This record gives sequence, C-alpha cells and structure tokens, in this order.
Amino acid sequence: MDDKVKYEMEFVIQASPGLIYTYISTPSGLSEWFADNVNSRGELFTFIWDGSEEQAKLLTKKNGERVKYRWLEDDEDGASYFFEIRIQVDEITKDVALMITDFAEEDEIEEAKMLWDNQISSLKQVLGSR
Repeated sequence: MDDKVKYEMEFVIQASPGLIYTYISTPSGLSEWFADNVNSRGELFTFIWDGSEEQAKLLTKKNGERVKYRWLEDDEDGASYFFEIRIQVDEITKDVALMITDFAEEDEIEEAKMLWDNQISSLKQVLGSR
C-alpha cells in the first residue's frame, strides 16, 4: 500500500459557527450531509452509505471549533491518518470557512477532493448557505 498524502481544502460557508459545529460533530448532524446514516457509541462513530459501513474514532473535538476523526481501518493498521473539519472565522470580516484536512493515496487525491466538494455542497444546502 502506498503512503497516503495529506491535503487541505477550504470552503466559505455563510452560516453561524455554532450551527455548523452541530452538523460536523453530532450523528444527527452528520447524517444530514456526510453519510446516509450516522450512529455513535461514545467515541466510536459508524457511518453508513448505501448499506456499507465505515467506523471512525473521534480523536479530538473542540466545542464550536473542530472535530478530528480516524477511520478504524487506519487505526488498526497503526497509521496516523485522520480527517479533520475545522471552523475558521476571519477576525476582521467575520467570514466563516470550513477547513478540511484529509489523507488520500497520491492517485486518488482529485477524486477525494471531488467527494469533499460534493459533501460540502450538501452541507451548504442543509444550512441554506450559498
């Protein structure tokens, strides 16, 4: 297996940071845009898409600011990969942006970025943001 490469993306979102945080940190919020269904038991989150399941462990969360998850598959391999969704507010303009940090195989980065584009578009629709 090739090593995964870290990449980052930024999305401007017109919604309050508190509301966005609910959608990135709770199973009910995540199931509105990230997966078909999301369940959690403590720090273990189960994401369901079209009948397939992936589990992730919540590594860190800072209220109103960020969440960081690691797929269990990566955890079991001893890999230090993660995906993080961070809310960033510009101090001057008060513009709100979502910063995504994730890892993908070198030849899958474009595909992974397109997936995030689609996911964030769904989130913007749910939030009523442009």
